[in-house]
Amino acid sequence: MSDTEEDNQDDSAIPSRDECESRCQKFAEVTGTDTALAMFYLQDVEWNIDTALNKFYESNCGPEKKDCKRKMADDGENSECHKKKSRVEESDPEPHRIRLLSWNIDGLDDVSIKRRTKAVCDIINKEHPHVVFLQEVTALTQVITGGNEEYYPCILLKVDQVELIHHQTLPFPDTRMMRNLLLVQCKIKGESLVLMTSHLESTKDHSKERVQQLQKAFRVMQKSSKSSTVIFGGDLNLRDKEVASIGGPPPGVHDIWEKTGQRPEAAYTWDMSRNDNLVFPGKFKPKLRFDRLYIRGAEPPTIEPVYLELVGLERVAKCGKYPSDHWGLLTHYNILSKVKSLASKVK
Repeated sequence: MSDTEEDNQDDSAIPSRDECESRCQKFAEVTGTDTALAMFYLQDVEWNIDTALNKFYESNCGPEKKDCKRKMADDGENSECHKKKSRVEESDPEPHRIRLLSWNIDGLDDVSIKRRTKAVCDIINKEHPHVVFLQEVTALTQVITGGNEEYYPCILLKVDQVELIHHQTLPFPDTRMMRNLLLVQCKIKGESLVLMTSHLESTKDHSKERVQQLQKAFRVMQKSSKSSTVIFGGDLNLRDKEVASIGGPPPGVHDIWEKTGQRPEAAYTWDMSRNDNLVFPGKFKPKLRFDRLYIRGAEPPTIEPVYLELVGLERVAKCGKYPSDHWGLLTHYNILSKVKSLASKVK
């Protein structure tokens, strides 16, 4: 059986989208983790929640696992392990940092989808971002719905480190591809943020709609409370000339790749000269900065972007594909008050 046949056979046994989401939420509640980790464990055992929970506790309870009695009563009572974990706050090796990952995970391509999605989850768990923007999420990649029935963006927030205040989905009236703007208001390490992601209209022929969508996102950024830092991004499908056609970002809004030094090795997120997940005929292999992130600071400034890097650059074992045809963008931000506090302690 080929890798593709194996993946398709596995995917056919996946429960309905609503049921998958329910099991992810239940796993996250019981273990005190998040839905990305839940999906990783559940997919590995064909979405059997009892088996997934047993594997989680076997891996994480250590020598005390025999005394770690899990409860799953209908009233939603948390497990003893979860209660114990909640009493022991995990140390933060970087109290002055916030990390945000944005990635089009190519859920519309069903080739090796299970293995590729697992690789995405592995990278998320390895990098420990506080926030994850995902685009092209589908029923096969199954995380959290954030749009239309076929594919959609979503935002993941790290449990116990991000306080969700409000969320909403803003429509793009002229979209022909069911695109929208997903917005979350939250606090991370005490700092107020407005987080926005989207998958703007695709292809060269839909440049007009894409630019209009970008302008709407910029307007939302500008109108957001000045006491919050606003970060917007995702697979924006942008060409440099399109951004230039509207005079660049509005005052106070900055391109994070430019803000962090414009490193050429971190520029192109859709690069057919390096990523061969898609077959592109001919010698010319396009490379474009489709995925972008923008920031509008609070007044006075509270958070500063300091580094941007690409993730997903290694092939997935067994299937030979990259996790996606896009590289992911991992961004790092300093909390200015905490950096100042750390500096004063060093002195």
